[in-house]
Amino acid sequence: MARTALTREEVLATAAALVRQHGPDALTMRKLAAELGTAVTSIYWHVGNRESLLDALVERTVADLSAITPRGRTPADRIVSVARSLRRELRDRPHLVAMVHERGLTERMFLPAQRALAVEVHAAGLRGARAAEVVRAVQVQVVGYVLVERNRERAPVQSPAEEELWESETTDPDDPSLIRALARPIDPERLFVTSVRALVDGLLRRRGSAAGSPSHALPD
Repeated sequence: MARTALTREEVLATAAALVRQHGPDALTMRKLAAELGTAVTSIYWHVGNRESLLDALVERTVADLSAITPRGRTPADRIVSVARSLRRELRDRPHLVAMVHERGLTERMFLPAQRALAVEVHAAGLRGARAAEVVRAVQVQVVGYVLVERNRERAPVQSPAEEELWESETTDPDDPSLIRALARPIDPERLFVTSVRALVDGLLRRRGSAAGSPSHALPD
């Protein structure tokens, strides 16, 4: 028996879950109705046709990414926290993010994170073009890292694996602890935090230079 009580938010949440798990091609009105235990006509009444539903999912994804809240005691800590949250959100919903991109709303999607970063960069004492440089550098670091992660995950199984290659090394370089560390599997979150922290610390250390004058030199 078809259910009678149904809300637009339930429809969108269920549709988003289907897209997150299987991709947009798996989202049909019949499948969505079956997941919700309702009639297809009820889905149309709440969200319109499939294109309207996809548009609503894109808007919902953009809204979800606006909920990033900086955390930490210092501007650097809070910048890193925004980067971590943004990475997590992008990784959690790759199909939905791809839909946002296909509809030409990528810049709008990133705007809330950029604003949060700008506030913290201001708190660190940077202004103008120098502040914008930090905001964009952090954003590019996050997006680039996520793309590399996804490429590694989709790559064919490597044989021998990186760990096996390093386990066979004994003389070059002469640093057994380094070789043991490189022979262990990568901790993606730890590596991400290390790279973002190094980037942020390096960029914020340059705040003593003239504000508003972008520097093209790499941070020390």
